[in-house]
This record gives sequence, structure tokens and C-alpha cells, in this order.
Amino acid sequence: MAATAAETRVFLEVRRQLQSALLILGDPKEGAMPLDISIMPSSLQVKTPEGCTEIQLPAEVRLVPSSCRGLQFVAGDGLHLRLQAQAELGTKLISVFNQCLQAQECCTFYCQSCGEVIIKDRKLLRVLPLPSENWGALIGEWCCHPDPFANKPLHPQEEDCFIGDSFFLVNLRTSLWQPRPELSPMELCCVSSDNHCKLEPKANTKVICKRCKVVLGETVSSETTKFYMTEIIIQSSERSFPIMPRSQFVQSVIAQCLVQLSSARSTFRFTIQGQDNKVYILLWLLNSDCLLIESLRNSKYIKAFPLLEDTLKAHSGSAWSAVKVLYQPCIKSRNEKYHTGLLH
Repeated sequence: MAATAAETRVFLEVRRQLQSALLILGDPKEGAMPLDISIMPSSLQVKTPEGCTEIQLPAEVRLVPSSCRGLQFVAGDGLHLRLQAQAELGTKLISVFNQCLQAQECCTFYCQSCGEVIIKDRKLLRVLPLPSENWGALIGEWCCHPDPFANKPLHPQEEDCFIGDSFFLVNLRTSLWQPRPELSPMELCCVSSDNHCKLEPKANTKVICKRCKVVLGETVSSETTKFYMTEIIIQSSERSFPIMPRSQFVQSVIAQCLVQLSSARSTFRFTIQGQDNKVYILLWLLNSDCLLIESLRNSKYIKAFPLLEDTLKAHSGSAWSAVKVLYQPCIKSRNEKYHTGLLH
């Protein structure tokens, strides 16, 4: 993309499945200046008295100039224009977890925030997905005999890694890696009903990175640790730690979780909970086939969307996949009554 210092904001959202595109142009201010817009199959050009903005589209995206329709000005946003587009399905969401999670391979677990090594050179013989969160409640409907899985939690063995919806389960019993993450105080106590001993938290069971003090996960038992996907990067031990902006990483992890859960459970409604199990955000997944192209370089636009600053810088002038969601905050008694009907 080549543009002058006075470049015009250009935003293109392509829907792969619908083969359509929404083009947003211009500076959202009163008394907008004249625009000379040229749309070609492989590029966009916007000329104003102050300069010119030109975007070369990626090879997988082609526009149909003759299909332009629905031109309108939206106050505070700019000119909106719809047209047909052809986009290949090759561009995917950035893979930020499960990158190398293959059996028979040595992997290293890193803290995504600071790059601290959490588990070094762990050879995984089995990498298996966990069943859905409430699988135990369905056993009675599937089995005509007593529950064969009663009192048998799905905990990984020494060289296993189990993958949940948003976490990894690993066994740390014989880990010799250094340094270890910090563990919050725990105590062993007995359950009087069957005299079984189990590990229970004295305060909590958080696993904390020694370097940056970020909460990486929690202990599930004396041998099993749950690591959150939003906090851990897993790489082949032959590779170095991948540097990725924090906001970009978290966005991509959440996006992939939403897409996978929506496909597996045939739902588009979700909630985001904190570690205290309190619901903070209601989410509706609108679509997952978006391809975005953005020329947003001006700092005044980035200030309006500070969370997207790293993403916009990383992808300026290129295309990246995204999911579109509708969200509502659920704090201070706002919208709390709605989350009861949503799937987590």
C-alpha cells in the first residue's frame, strides 16, 4: 500500500461465504472533502485535494467494480459502499495455540506475556481433546448400566496433554524443568464420608509466572495443572519463543475458541466469565468468515480503538481473518438477567 501523509481512511470487510464486501471510506467529520474513488479488481484508490490513498488487495481477494451499490454516508463513520467480491478460503485465523501440539514431539511451554519458560522439552506421547464441559451429566442417558466413569476424573498421565475448550491439562508429577511457576498455598485434608484425601486450596490454587506474576492457570490435583490458553504459548523445542503483541494474541485465542465451540455445539451465544465465575460479557457470534483490509495508520483513529493498536500495526496494508461479534457488558447489575440463558 502506498499513501501520502494525508491518507484517507479505507476499510474493507469481505464475507467469504456471501462473496460480498463492505467498503468504508473517508474521514468521519462534518463537511467532508470531495472524494474521487477508483475501484479495480485488484486495488482501491481514493483521491482527495489533500492527497491519495491506494491499497493493493491480496492475491486471494478480487472485487467486482460493476456491482457497486448502496452508497450512503454514515455520520461519524464515512461513506459506505457495498459490492461483490471473490475471496478464497485459504486465509485463516492466526494460529496462536496448538501450533505444535502433536504427539511424539518435544514441546516447550512459554508464558505468553513475558516469554518465561514454564515447561521445557516435554515429549508428549498423547495429545487428546477433552469431552464437553457437562459430559458427566449425559452418562445416564447414554448408558443402561451404572456410570462406568464415576469417581474417575479425566487426568493426564505423565506424557499426556489434554485439550479443553480454553485450557490445557498437563501432568507435572515428574517434571524436572526449571524454573517452576509459583503455586499458591495448598493443604491436604480428608473427606469424612469415604476417608479419601484430596488436595484443597488453603487460599487458592493459582499457578503464577515467576517473572511477570501473571496467573497462568490453576492446580487441579496434586499432579495435574490446568494452563489457560490465553496465557500459554506452546512451541516445538526446536523453535524460539514467538514474539506477538498481547492484545493480538488474546483476540485470536478468543476468536478461535468461539469458532470451534460454535461449530461443535451448534450455538452462537456465549458468556465470558472471570476466575471468580462471575459473568462479565455476553457474546453473540454473528459470523466467522470475515476478511479485513485496513489502511488505518493515523494515530487519531488508533486512539479511538486502543485495544486494536497492535493488530492494526501488525496488519497494516494486508488482509487478516476475523470474527464479528455482538457483545454486551454484564457488570454492576447490568444485563445480569440475560446471561442465564446463554451457553458458556
